Amino acid sequence: MQIVWMSILAIIVLNIIFAMITVFREKRDIAATWAWLLVLMLLPGVGFVFYLFIGNKLSRKKIFDIKAQESIGMPELVQAQKEMLADDEDLLSSRQATENAKEMASLFLESDESILTKGNKIQIFTDGAEKYDALIKDIYKAEHHIHMIYYIFKDDKIGNRVLAALEERAAAGVEVFVIYDALGSRALKPKFFKKLKALGGEAETFFGSRFSFINLRFNYRNHRKIVIIDGKIGYTGGFNVGDEYLGEYKKFGYWRDTHLKIEGNAVLPLQSRFLMDWNATVSHHKLEYQESYFPLMKKKGKSNMQIVSSGPDTETQQIKKGYIKMISMAKESVFIQTPYFVPDDSVLETIEIAVMSGIDVKIMIPNKPDHPFIYRATTYYAAELVAAGAEVYIYNNGFLHAKTIVIDGEICSIGTANFDIRSFKLNFEVNAFIYDPEIARQQKEIFYKDIESSYLLTQSLLDGQSRWLKFKQTFSRLFSPIL
Repeated sequence: MQIVWMSILAIIVLNIIFAMITVFREKRDIAATWAWLLVLMLLPGVGFVFYLFIGNKLSRKKIFDIKAQESIGMPELVQAQKEMLADDEDLLSSRQATENAKEMASLFLESDESILTKGNKIQIFTDGAEKYDALIKDIYKAEHHIHMIYYIFKDDKIGNRVLAALEERAAAGVEVFVIYDALGSRALKPKFFKKLKALGGEAETFFGSRFSFINLRFNYRNHRKIVIIDGKIGYTGGFNVGDEYLGEYKKFGYWRDTHLKIEGNAVLPLQSRFLMDWNATVSHHKLEYQESYFPLMKKKGKSNMQIVSSGPDTETQQIKKGYIKMISMAKESVFIQTPYFVPDDSVLETIEIAVMSGIDVKIMIPNKPDHPFIYRATTYYAAELVAAGAEVYIYNNGFLHAKTIVIDGEICSIGTANFDIRSFKLNFEVNAFIYDPEIARQQKEIFYKDIESSYLLTQSLLDGQSRWLKFKQTFSRLFSPIL
């Protein structure tokens, strides 16, 4: 018996030593370090398997490979805009040249080299059927190229409708390139794109693995949703390709999301983003600058905007900084919609400061989880904000997947990044930051319409929660830095 206890003690001591070596050998923030230590301590052996798949940081070589992809077609425009700022020249039209917009434009030029484009036409979609009807119609009109990135691409009704449109255009000689994420689209078999490839198109998995069940880059996903058609039309936002996004899964019910169709020169940075992601994904057929990829367009609409990207290849966390900047600049209101609300301390404190400053802060989250562990952490932080004085609404008409923020009816952001640490640090994301009061007011009206299908989370409702539910929320929150 003594030998057994000595063996158990030895295993515990070795587990502690290896846990500390494993976690501290890579630079990471303190909260994530302690969260991983907790996992490794509580789950001896099993914790190391989790860490191997989702705790390992990107290798320096892979980060270099991603960063080495030039910002194709953009450097000259970025430099010109920086010089304009240095000379105090106005980048924005007078109608949209508020001090807040100028500060945001400067922030993204410096942190992400994101050019500011004027005169874009924007259409907001909140319904999956409408979004895909418009997208497929535009795909069939493509004349030169269709470039597409989706985190989730499924072999179902809508997936096959999109594929059929891509195949038809590829057969007509249009260049068709597709990137789909290896984890998000894990159920998709390579043969799904066999006909498209035979017709001259290409489809590649982002951060894939030769062995579907072993992928040591499991934790770093391309969560972007981007479509570029002829360099003139762009789509980005929350909708993936799958029937659940049309509200056809009973588990979720109606799928409430937000997506953009963009016409104008804001399509150019989306095009550049695709080319960089493509070149970081493939080992063959690297893409280079072509004039046909970047057709400069005359004014299509009235909206000024910047396309901002972030990912684990940089420590800057550009989109998170944009969210913080927007919230801290607000004078009247901050409206946020997100399916996952797991903020780090900097974001949470910025929101709480806004509440305490008398800003009208409204946050909307779903009434059901698609990832239970993350949802429990979301409801924990929602309760914190209710206690601070914010209004938290629970969307009750299906599943809310929109990733939006609007301040003062003046500036808004719509994109792929959630209000969680994963989107801030681990996923490759893209957001549109829009400096147009008309679009911001439109987004604010959408929020108010969604309130009609929501209920207010009150302190009395929180007090009525069971102890077991509160325990699950608190326990999930402990792991928020690594969710």
